[in-house]
Amino acid sequence: MVSLNSDMGESFGIHTFGNDDALVPLVDTVNIACGFHAGDPVSIHESVKKNLAAGVTVGAHPGLPDLVGFGRREMKLFPDEAADIVRFQVGALVAFLKAEGGELDHIKTHGSLYGMTSRDPELALAVAEVAAEYSVPIFGIPNSEHEKAAAEVGVPFVAEFYVDLGYTAEGGLIVARRPHATPVDEAKKRANQALTEGLATAVTGEQFPIRVDSICVHSDTPNAVEIATVVREVLDELQLSIAK
Repeated sequence: MVSLNSDMGESFGIHTFGNDDALVPLVDTVNIACGFHAGDPVSIHESVKKNLAAGVTVGAHPGLPDLVGFGRREMKLFPDEAADIVRFQVGALVAFLKAEGGELDHIKTHGSLYGMTSRDPELALAVAEVAAEYSVPIFGIPNSEHEKAAAEVGVPFVAEFYVDLGYTAEGGLIVARRPHATPVDEAKKRANQALTEGLATAVTGEQFPIRVDSICVHSDTPNAVEIATVVREVLDELQLSIAK
């Protein structure tokens, strides 16, 4: 069954971002910011509590140590640095999960760290080794270094698809520094095409094969709730047709 996931807890202090509260009833699993690109102890704890209370599984969303750039500016990292950046953040989230009687569900890197690890085998392996320490899956781009590294260390891999981001003809994600609204009809079309045809369409018009285990809707997308609602409807309809 294909799940619906969302990046959450991307706030800091009194500054809050995203549509977290409205998305919790719509999603199956969440990726919670762990303090480096966003998030602080209170926001992490609050995110953990409300998602566990709703029966939503919780994964770690570690990013680069760049609050000003929201983790969307690349850095030069050695593999051991990347591993420790992720290990530090995952450990923080696990502490709050333990306090609330929950368990870590998965690891999904954020922003530029997600893109860097999708292309660099050494960085991808560094993150995968942390996932192996916790025996949890890695969320990532299918057929990328994410998937290869997961296979190398023996942890499950969850292939993600994004309905609120554009793709290149090569299957790479196009990530803007600032979130923007995605037309709901376009998001629905993308979800239907990926789930029923196994295809995605690049911003330049080319189609390419895509595998989908989970669909992500970003909480900070201005119309995230509307997008998640229509994707939830698509997933439920597909599941119903399979059951028949």
